[in-house]
Amino acid sequence: MPESRSTPGSSADTRSAWAVTYSVWYAMFMREAISRTMSDRMGWFWMIAEPMAFTVIMVSIRSFIKSDRMVVGAEFIPWMVVGLMGFFLIREGMMRALGAIKSNQALFAYRQVQPVDPVLVRNFLEGMLRTFIFMLFILGASMLDVDLFPDDAMAAMAGWLSMWSLGLALGLVVSVLGTLVTEVGMVVRMINLPLFILSGVIFPLNQLPHWMLDYLMLNPVVHGVENLRHAFFNGYHVVHGTSMTYFWLCTLAIMTLGLILHVRFRDRLKAQ
Repeated sequence: MPESRSTPGSSADTRSAWAVTYSVWYAMFMREAISRTMSDRMGWFWMIAEPMAFTVIMVSIRSFIKSDRMVVGAEFIPWMVVGLMGFFLIREGMMRALGAIKSNQALFAYRQVQPVDPVLVRNFLEGMLRTFIFMLFILGASMLDVDLFPDDAMAAMAGWLSMWSLGLALGLVVSVLGTLVTEVGMVVRMINLPLFILSGVIFPLNQLPHWMLDYLMLNPVVHGVENLRHAFFNGYHVVHGTSMTYFWLCTLAIMTLGLILHVRFRDRLKAQ
């Protein structure tokens, strides 16, 4: 008699849980990568043009307000580029996760696929793309005789991964809330611009009054951006109160909340 073949998820499937999970993530990663990079002919252009446009605009503004004089220990343009790259990594990790569950709803018919899987896969893919774009900026800056290489490469990689983790943590939370309550997605999109301004991405926060700075330092993005900049520019004076301990406490707390939400509302997310 012909040998019977097992199918994924059947009783005859002897693969471990990790092997099944890896197969699911790999298939979803390839699906997302093709959709993200090849479905739109202008996709790659906009990923590179967005931070470049912000940089050009801010350099133009600098010529009027002399913002470079307010940054101690770093050149203004590299300082701003590093901040933009770090912020975009967090923002895109959060925004891409917002629609991850609904866009992969059909896949939940397979019991191996859980709502958390597309969020994790999208965040990983976005991190890979943003890392590649950042490397292109560093290479392009070197061709223009602009020093954008990190003074401490290991610290820069650690800072980059830490901001990647915060983007994942925020993505886990908003993916659940945005799927269950549509209005949450609108609120998340609305706070992007205020968060961009209040995170010290385009202007140094050291110039602000202390009473205002005390409130702004509650934002963990500020700590991540400042830590990343310090890794690139050893002489840079970070904003007073910058603490990676606080950053990681916030990141782990948000990530734990996100995972709890995914476990608690797993069945409702599949049925949306």
